[in-house]
Amino acid sequence: MNVDPAAIAAQVKAWGRELGFQKVGIAGIDLPEDERRLEAWLAAGRHGGMAWMARHGTRRSRPAELVPGTLRVISARMDYLPPGADVETVLADPTLGYVSRYALGRDYHKVLRQRLARLAARLAEAAGTAGYRAFTDSAPVLEKALARDAGLGWIGKHTNLLDRQDGSWFFLGEIFTDLPLPVDSPVTAHCGSCTACIDVCPTRAIVAPFELDARRCISYLTIELDGPIPEQFRAAMGNRIYGCDDCQLVCPWNRYARSTAEPGFNARHGLDAPRLVELFAWTESEFEARMAGSAIRRIGHARWLRNIAVALGNAPTSPDVLAALGQRLSHPSGVVRESVGWALERHAAASRRTAG
Repeated sequence: MNVDPAAIAAQVKAWGRELGFQKVGIAGIDLPEDERRLEAWLAAGRHGGMAWMARHGTRRSRPAELVPGTLRVISARMDYLPPGADVETVLADPTLGYVSRYALGRDYHKVLRQRLARLAARLAEAAGTAGYRAFTDSAPVLEKALARDAGLGWIGKHTNLLDRQDGSWFFLGEIFTDLPLPVDSPVTAHCGSCTACIDVCPTRAIVAPFELDARRCISYLTIELDGPIPEQFRAAMGNRIYGCDDCQLVCPWNRYARSTAEPGFNARHGLDAPRLVELFAWTESEFEARMAGSAIRRIGHARWLRNIAVALGNAPTSPDVLAALGQRLSHPSGVVRESVGWALERHAAASRRTAG
């Protein structure tokens, strides 16, 4: 290598800011303590049905096993909170559906992947190397641990990355490189005695500080889980139909968070405050067309209807709600039919209580 590693590192951070990343840092690849925590988490079955997390083995915690020759990981952060997001109003109105703020706009995988590819190409040209790979939640990578080691924040009690100046409303992406760049220093943690995220979780998924049981998490239940949502969590889900942001919404550090300047993350199709009955009426072709280019499209129409059916079961009884549910009683998916049946029984039980 005929270039100054420190100069290259400084250039990479400057280029990253030019490309729309708010912060870029560099980490080493040794994660022994994180690997132990991951193994214990998997052994406890807290990954639920995400079997691929176990299949990846140590490649997730050992970057050089995933990409041979890796010496450093460049970690980058990009804000995603859309401007004017009236979160509290949506959550307080059970006739509306709540979609996690990260999924309101364009699929972040595509946005970050393109920017990281451009950043990696500039790095390769400047350093004369082809030894790099870019990832955005697209490979077995302990991205929060690497971002922590790169100085981009600390891992909070809700297991999300936090920054004192910027909160936690940001995406992460990585570039694995064979360049021996100087590493950054981790920042100190500042959760202190606060337990707001633990206390607010609707399904008690944060079972202890820094410990998340995915099987209880609304994000897992509405996105990753294939099959019916366990009944014990349905009422607590309220009107959350894709993901959950409660632990971020209540975090004191997010009072410093800024809205994104990336137009691709702005809300599309009215998903920032949609009416449940209208979403439930979408045909599969409408879902596919409207969710094209969105992270939501991955869950498919049936899982989307399942989630909305649960939310409609938690909504106030009305002719519109009952009619919407009735239209899906004969849906081809057994999971959708079961969810609709549960929702209708909820409304019937409420009517019986009122009549009694």
